[in-house]
Amino acid sequence: MKQFRTEVKIPEFDWEISYQSGLIFMGSCFTNHIGERMQKLKFKTDVNTFGIIYNPVSVKNSLEKLIANDSFQEEDLKFHNGHWYSFYHHTSFSHHDKKLCLEKINRKIHDSSEFLRKAEFLFLSFGTARVYELAETGQVVSNCHKLPSKYFNYRLIDSEDIVGIYEKLIHNLLRFNPGLKIIFTLSPVRHWKDGATGNQLSKATLLVAIHRLVNTFPNAAYFPSYELMMDDLRDYRFYAEDMLHISPAAVDYIWDKFQNALLDNNALKLVPEVEKILKAARHRPFDPGSESFRAFQVKVLNDMEELKKKYPFLDFSEEKTQLLSGV
Repeated sequence: MKQFRTEVKIPEFDWEISYQSGLIFMGSCFTNHIGERMQKLKFKTDVNTFGIIYNPVSVKNSLEKLIANDSFQEEDLKFHNGHWYSFYHHTSFSHHDKKLCLEKINRKIHDSSEFLRKAEFLFLSFGTARVYELAETGQVVSNCHKLPSKYFNYRLIDSEDIVGIYEKLIHNLLRFNPGLKIIFTLSPVRHWKDGATGNQLSKATLLVAIHRLVNTFPNAAYFPSYELMMDDLRDYRFYAEDMLHISPAAVDYIWDKFQNALLDNNALKLVPEVEKILKAARHRPFDPGSESFRAFQVKVLNDMEELKKKYPFLDFSEEKTQLLSGV
């Protein structure tokens, strides 16, 4: 039988992820797809401390903040359009109350700094090699917060610059956490405002830098999410309606490749059991007061308790509340 697609083979990794592994995800929105899925499946995860970040310079700046456990001060915040914000953070951290904005930022930095110190894996997803710099200071920002374009310069950084700053960063990370393993990914989401050629030039720049780093550091590896989307799926059926972001079906496919390549056997066996309970907890009955639904609740609660007896690290408190509310 003829083969009608080019299937990307995932290389074998030197390490495996267990349910006891600490996993920290930083970078583009692709880290949210995988990181938040692992979070829901009850893995020990920390996802995007500063929110979604697209360029490698901002990811580097964020990690340096975590290594230093560097708190933000009031003077670090800016005000625009009714909200306080930080140029290090995604708009999800913005708030109309300055004190609450600062508290949220610093609490997350402190928690993530402690998490990074003990984490086993750091996943870094780069989306674009183009950066926005404040015209006044030259600072690379993680988010422009809808400020007028006149405040920024926009440029493509080169692979040499990326490699240089990450060689220093990785040495600092290993001093901070000697057992840390780093897995790079290249986001398959296209940055179309740069045009087709501009997007490919940006992705190629990132890919060259990533592979130079992977070849330099034995604690670094690469997961080919970009290649899975571009060469394996390669069909607009697997894109969202904007034809730039990836569809849920594509995320599911990449997740399947990811878990089979990186999860250990015990985790692979446990994931379907956790998924079954999560699906049951999301069930919305036609009649919440019926005897049949009450019997269903009892069965699912018993299943949760039985699984927790076998795996005490599992926490289904959120799902219990969800199930008992019946809404």
